[in-house]
Amino acid sequence: MTTLKKSNTPAPKTFDNLIERVDFTTGRTLRAYESTEFRACTFNDISGTAFTDCLFSSCNLSNAQVGKAKAQDLTFQDCKLIGINFYQMLDFGFSLHFENCLLDYASFDNKKMNKSSFKNCKLHGANFSKADLSKATMTDCDLVDAIFDGTNLSGIDFTTNRNFSIDPQFNLVKKTRFAAAALSGLLTRFDILIE
Repeated sequence: MTTLKKSNTPAPKTFDNLIERVDFTTGRTLRAYESTEFRACTFNDISGTAFTDCLFSSCNLSNAQVGKAKAQDLTFQDCKLIGINFYQMLDFGFSLHFENCLLDYASFDNKKMNKSSFKNCKLHGANFSKADLSKATMTDCDLVDAIFDGTNLSGIDFTTNRNFSIDPQFNLVKKTRFAAAALSGLLTRFDILIE
């Protein structure tokens, strides 16, 4: 049994099952998991699998197929999730938490990210087009070449994020908090030299 304390959860989370060092790329069939911790596992296809209240710790899901997978209250810690098309997951109950994860080229386009969080993640080239991040949290993330187009960022605290380029003309940024030192990321389209 593993215990996890989330920053947005008042009580520690306890998981009933532990699956460790399993290579799910060898044809193992996945169906449904609840209250399970996956530790140091590798996945290439979780399509159609239902995950509820699970923790992925030090796992590799890079380029995994995720079509119609259910992702309800999942936490990823120290995981590689490069190139995953999260937009293909089911919308009902969709809630993901990422901490110290590599999410380069992941796609969240058109996803409602209520109750989701990103902490200390690398999101180079990640796609947030038309995503709703208004009720998500994002702290200490590196967003080089991340795509924000028609994205709802209303009310989100962006003060600790870096290397982003967000055009306020094409994204909802009402009441979004930015650090003064990072304001140049809002002016990229104007090709202004800031010194």
